[in-house]
Amino acid sequence: MAVYVAAVAREEHDGLAEAFLREPRRYTSHQVAEMAGVPVYRARRFWRALGFPNVADDAVEFTDSDVEALRTLLGMVSDGVYDEEHVLLIARSLGRASTRLAESQAQLGAEALDQAGVPLAERPRAWRRRAERVVPDLAKLLVYSWQRQLAAAAGRMAVQERSAARLAVGFADLVGFTRLSRQITEWELAELVDGFEGRSSDIITSSGGRVVKTLGDSVLFVAGKAHEAAEIALRLVEIHARVRGMPELRVGLAAGPVIWRMGDVFGTTVNLASRLTALALPGTILADPEMAEELEGDRAFHLRAVDRLSVRGLGELAPFTVIRAGRAT
Repeated sequence: MAVYVAAVAREEHDGLAEAFLREPRRYTSHQVAEMAGVPVYRARRFWRALGFPNVADDAVEFTDSDVEALRTLLGMVSDGVYDEEHVLLIARSLGRASTRLAESQAQLGAEALDQAGVPLAERPRAWRRRAERVVPDLAKLLVYSWQRQLAAAAGRMAVQERSAARLAVGFADLVGFTRLSRQITEWELAELVDGFEGRSSDIITSSGGRVVKTLGDSVLFVAGKAHEAAEIALRLVEIHARVRGMPELRVGLAAGPVIWRMGDVFGTTVNLASRLTALALPGTILADPEMAEELEGDRAFHLRAVDRLSVRGLGELAPFTVIRAGRAT
């Protein structure tokens, strides 16, 4: 009986995997490597970069698309478009982005099945039906979104230095989030985080900024101008404050050189924005002196100097609070 149950479970797993892959698994790792014309150790290096673990030598886990993907990666190297290390970096960035995307979509799918009351025993069949309906559309949307984002990113790179750019950086986080997370249910916590991330992304992009990343209770963003970053910060504080049950927000702003690397930003300016956030009072915005200097004379904002603060790792600093000009007293 146990053997039968295990065989059924394996069959369900195989059917579910192939429903999403949309083709049968028919090759071992050695067969895929041989078809691509490389040693298996080199093929595995690319697979790991994409976020896939090594599998047993005799495991039949790979499809024709796996062969094609490996050939594509190798072709980018042999054609001289990139060297191998850059192709591995591309693979890692794709792996990280697609892993997060896949996890979120799978979670949303599970929530939809929960809401529909699908029994656990019927979930594999329900997932297969769902795969047939949504995978083609999601694949189209993924390529569409990526191409639009790539066009925008390439345009920005064409007019600025590749290694560093001068930007306004903002870091916002929810005050007391850890304490609150212990007082509400997991479902309430998920709704709060989803609402925070969704509203924050809307505010940032509609105001001319870019979301670099969200971390549940915080968001890192950049803007090309100090005015845009200050407006984003104020709107974040104001709009989230209107939401019932939402903790207060605090924001740190800094202006200066920023290093872009693999979709993330680094450097002293980023660190400074983060440190200022930790020092800001609930509901307030702290800006570093360079940011304040760029905002000076901007009639939309009012700046107030605060006492010198010790910023961890960066020494003493005399920051400014930023408020709307019409609210200055």
